[in-house]
Amino acid sequence: MSEVTADKVAQAVEARAEEARGWLMDTIEFESVQGNEQGVQQYMKELLDSLGMNAEYREIPDDIFDDPEYSHNENEMSYEGRHNVVATLEGSGGGRSMILQSHTDVIPGADWKEAFDPRFDGEYVIGRGAMDAKGQVVMQTLAIAAVMDLGVELQGDIEQQVVIEEEVGGNGALALIRQGCTADGVLVGEGSSLNVFPANRGALWFKAKTFGTPKHMGRRHEAENAIEHMMEAIQQMLKYEKKLIAESANYPLFERYEAPVQLCLGIINAEGWPSMVAGECVMEGGVGFLPNKSMDQVKQELWDAVMETDDEWLKEHFELTYDKLHNDSYEIPGDHPLPVTYHQAVTNFEPSSEIFGWNVSCDARLYNRLADLPTIVFGAADIDQAHSDDEKVSMTELLNGAKGIALGLIDWCG
Repeated sequence: MSEVTADKVAQAVEARAEEARGWLMDTIEFESVQGNEQGVQQYMKELLDSLGMNAEYREIPDDIFDDPEYSHNENEMSYEGRHNVVATLEGSGGGRSMILQSHTDVIPGADWKEAFDPRFDGEYVIGRGAMDAKGQVVMQTLAIAAVMDLGVELQGDIEQQVVIEEEVGGNGALALIRQGCTADGVLVGEGSSLNVFPANRGALWFKAKTFGTPKHMGRRHEAENAIEHMMEAIQQMLKYEKKLIAESANYPLFERYEAPVQLCLGIINAEGWPSMVAGECVMEGGVGFLPNKSMDQVKQELWDAVMETDDEWLKEHFELTYDKLHNDSYEIPGDHPLPVTYHQAVTNFEPSSEIFGWNVSCDARLYNRLADLPTIVFGAADIDQAHSDDEKVSMTELLNGAKGIALGLIDWCG
């Protein structure tokens, strides 16, 4: 345990509490949806510079589109003028290094008219990104500021990464990893209710197509209806979901979940006419999976499940592709020094904190899978708040999280 006490860390964080709430509300005002992140990234760079960190823009090259791990999406655009921000606090040498990472991109406000007009009700900051994940960015910044305010000279380096495009699959994080970022530990900021997650489930989006023979409804019984064949494909997929859940039951770190994995049917569409037999039906969805299965294995199993049908037409007129989000699962042992260090730190301020696996996916898997770095997920508020029309974060919880990170940095970095 460091000579710096938990009480001293708490005092340093609390001293900047009002200031940190201002940072959060400032960042929420930026409507930082995909393609519009420049304003909030500039704000964060200037803030980190003002705190005494060496902050810089990190360009994302457009050739990242060709990276096999790139997450393609419908709103792809050039990265010119759209940067990650990386700030460094150099240690004196000899200690373990740490990356603190989170993202400033958010999903649209949609029907929530006040999404980018933040308010504070005395306990909660409310607005798009309050929890996912501008609150986490601010929490990490506050933790580093508190360490600096205490005058602690750490041995290991701290690098804060403020990335874009997490919401569409993690392309900002991918760019930094391809540029060679490394550390002895990584903490990715997402809402964990101050629990420590050393494992995440994976998520794979799929597109299924069935093909029929379009004809007038008066000749329906002479045709093959793509919708009806998709209905059969769906039934086979739902059978696979039951199998996937059964094979994932009681997997280490995920024992508490009744259904830690899932198959989601998200979009279905068949163009045509009410009085016409559908010639094509398209469905998009996702599969969640644990580290007991590889992504390629899940792809094959989903295909095999549909092919178990007795529908001979479907077997010959079915297509399954994976062109969009493909987040792998990851895990490190729950007793690894990284989760243990931060869990011991945060329990000084949130005694109910636990170590277990998260049945959600985020940037963390990239650092572990692609860069082979020990990685945990930690943050304030619960995932239930993400993407909601009343997204919020408790300032008490955010401050306690910052205290936990600050104490964890002191213990981890030496």
